[in-house]
Amino acid sequence: MGKIKVIIDNKPLEVEAGTSVLHAARQAGIAIPSLCYFELHDLEIENKPGGCRICVVEIEGRRNLAPACVTICTEGMVVKTNTIRVLNARRTVLELILSNHPADCLVCAKSGNCELQTLAHRLGVRQIAYQGAQSHFRKDSSPSITRDIEKCIMCRRCEMMCNDVQTVGALSASIAVLTLWLRRHLNKI
Repeated sequence: MGKIKVIIDNKPLEVEAGTSVLHAARQAGIAIPSLCYFELHDLEIENKPGGCRICVVEIEGRRNLAPACVTICTEGMVVKTNTIRVLNARRTVLELILSNHPADCLVCAKSGNCELQTLAHRLGVRQIAYQGAQSHFRKDSSPSITRDIEKCIMCRRCEMMCNDVQTVGALSASIAVLTLWLRRHLNKI
C-alpha cells in the first residue's frame, strides 16, 4: 500500500497507508485511551464502532475533534493527543457515561479491574458532574450469558464477541436501548 508521513504530538512518523490514528499513535508509544475499541490480533478481529469518543484527538485543519480509532491517517496529517481541548472533551464524555452508570463500584465484581474505573482515575474524574437518568433495565439471562444492561456503555464489545468470535449472532444493540442511551447522553451536551 505504501507509507505516508504523519506527525503525532510533534513526533514525525512513517506509517502504512490506511493506518488509523490510534494504531499510528500506539506504534509510536503514544497512549490514547479507548473504551469501545478492542482488537483480537490472533483472530484478526477489531471492534471499532467509534462510538464512545474517549479516543478523540485534535487534527490540524479540522474544527471538530476526531475519534482516533476510526480516523485514517493521511499524508502530512498533524495530530495532537493531549491538548486541553482534547482532555476536557474526554473528561466530559466520561462524566456523561458515568452519570448513567450504577454507582456501586465498591461492590461490583470488576472493582479494581475495570477499564471505566481506570480511565476515570487517569482523567481525574472523582465525582459525577451530571445527574443522569439512572435508568433501570432487567438483566438478560440465559444458561450461557448474563448481560446487565444497566452497566452497558454501548461499546458493543459483547456484540463483537458473540457475532464475530463465537459466530452465534444472539446479541445486538436493541434499537430501544440505543435510542434511550443516545437521548440520555445527547440531552446533557
